[in-house]
Amino acid sequence: MSTSTTPGTPTHSPADVVAPPRGARDWLWIALIANLVGNIAIILTGGLVRLTGSGLGCPTWPECTPGSLVPTGAQTQGFHKFIEFGNRMITPVLVVVALALLVLAAARHWRSRRRFVLECAVPLFFVLVQAVVGGIIVLAKLDPKTVSPHFLISLFLVANATYLLYRYREGDGPATRVVPTVLQRLAWAAAAVGGVVCVLGTAVTGSGPHSGDKYENLRFGFDPHATSWLHADSVMLFLGLSVALVVASRLVPVPAPFRRAWDWTLALSLLQGLIGYVQYFTGRPVAVVAVHLLMSALFTVLLTQGVLTARRR
Repeated sequence: MSTSTTPGTPTHSPADVVAPPRGARDWLWIALIANLVGNIAIILTGGLVRLTGSGLGCPTWPECTPGSLVPTGAQTQGFHKFIEFGNRMITPVLVVVALALLVLAAARHWRSRRRFVLECAVPLFFVLVQAVVGGIIVLAKLDPKTVSPHFLISLFLVANATYLLYRYREGDGPATRVVPTVLQRLAWAAAAVGGVVCVLGTAVTGSGPHSGDKYENLRFGFDPHATSWLHADSVMLFLGLSVALVVASRLVPVPAPFRRAWDWTLALSLLQGLIGYVQYFTGRPVAVVAVHLLMSALFTVLLTQGVLTARRR
């Protein structure tokens, strides 16, 4: 039997992949998990910065205050400086994790899975981009036109971390669809609408009461109520697509992971919608908004899985 390959494209079988010795810790897998957890954590700490009005707790960048990289006793920002500085300190941790992820992937898979190794460089690049965007936010006095992209890049990093975890367990061959074409397209449509939901969510945030600093109150200028309802309408559309995927996955044969992914996505989306209405009608209390932020990160994880489980390599 003969096989043909594309010149210059690495090929491998499971036996070709360098695995850790039996009984040893899989440090690459641990780094992949840390990458996902860290990018979810920085969404939470970033939300804490905004919700406590600590956005300018460190009023300069890259220094915390002129002449010092760390908070000083002479600062007048009180506890806000420690909250903002704590959020900044997660970025170096993410850089170390992303660098370790890339080094571990290259050491084990450079010859057998070069494409996967190159994909492992994405977190490092975008974490560095995030550091620059964070500095621009401070210099722009928390202008929501800079804060919104910062949050959306974080959601992208969560989606990418989920993707890398999934890719680690599969090969590099061509992707094969394992669900009917209409379901795969419906999953992609739901993902696209989910992206719109997140973008409109940042518009709601940028029009609401939590600017990130009690003195600097730059806002988009959109009507908060109209923006909230537009966001809610996009959520309704997403829920409709999710219900269609859940129902269809029970009417036609699909892999169990695909069915479970959309079951969980629908359940979490309903809960997220409920939390959204609670925060809207209760004046956006800090604790409820923080939970909403956490759920947006988990929503991104499940939505990414919903798309990925529609194919297999």
